[in-house]
Amino acid sequence: MAHPFLVKDIAFQAGLSTATVDRVLNERPGVRRQTIARVRAAIEELEKQQAGLDIQGRKFAIDIVMEAPERFTDAVRRAFESEAMTLAPTSFRCRFHFAETMRPQDIVQLLGRIRLRGTDGLVLKAPDVPEIVGAVARFETGGIPVVTLVTDLPNSQRTAYAGADNRAAGETAAYLIGERFAGAAATVLVTLSSGRFRGEEEREIGFRRVLRQHYPTIRIVEISEGHGRDSETGALADAALAANPDINAAYSIGGGNRSVLAAFDRLNRNCALYIAHDLDDDNLALLRARRIHFVLHHDLKTDARTAFRTIMLYGRVPSAAVGPQLSAVVVITPYNVPE
Repeated sequence: MAHPFLVKDIAFQAGLSTATVDRVLNERPGVRRQTIARVRAAIEELEKQQAGLDIQGRKFAIDIVMEAPERFTDAVRRAFESEAMTLAPTSFRCRFHFAETMRPQDIVQLLGRIRLRGTDGLVLKAPDVPEIVGAVARFETGGIPVVTLVTDLPNSQRTAYAGADNRAAGETAAYLIGERFAGAAATVLVTLSSGRFRGEEEREIGFRRVLRQHYPTIRIVEISEGHGRDSETGALADAALAANPDINAAYSIGGGNRSVLAAFDRLNRNCALYIAHDLDDDNLALLRARRIHFVLHHDLKTDARTAFRTIMLYGRVPSAAVGPQLSAVVVITPYNVPE
């Protein structure tokens, strides 16, 4: 069992005698499996402690690339800058590359420039398309960790995912809507920013599954490709509401909530239940004004913490030891808004 530690240090960490640890390390017979597991766990813990000592005071420069509306990227910027201040004496300098819409080929070119210039890590929110998956592979081949943020690239070679369980979030939205209408007929307007994002697709899958299984009287009308921007999303909502006079609820997966609510107002239509994602400035104001009924929120600081930790420990401890840290989905009302 290879390790760089003294037998007495392993024994102290494991709570065993040095003789027992020596028997385990040299694979001598007559040792119980539980004892072997304790020694292995002690070595893993010592590796984590050593990695922590190695990175104290180190300076990291990382790049955060996101295709998302400005109201969301502003929230991400605040979360990363705030969380970076808690890591002293280790420091993180974050270089932000944000755009509301980007073509996949433009993202690939940007990633190529970042990789060739040099970076200690990449945090990425981008569509799940083959060319971007290929660009991620080039980072990993070059020994640069990649953390996908909010929306995953599960078939890529990314190092870790930082975000919520999107399918569970969609299931939660379906439960809230289904219980609100209590078996009565309803039609829900479901808005996506784009079908290219795996996270939004996972939310929609979870939403549809729970409605189909438990609330079959609820119908769905979907709009997509508004990219979370008010002008495009508002136009799509106008058309959907005009064509479907029975729409009486909304589940906003992809944002643009002011424009969707404005479409309901223009047609003098009531929205009996409106559920949105993310507690950005727009959604917070709409929630307090009682225009949005629930916000499905997850703490972006938790995601930032996962990204920083993954990058700090990359190559220092086994990836399995870092472990996934999904941020919890919380149902926010006007009465439990977090500080």
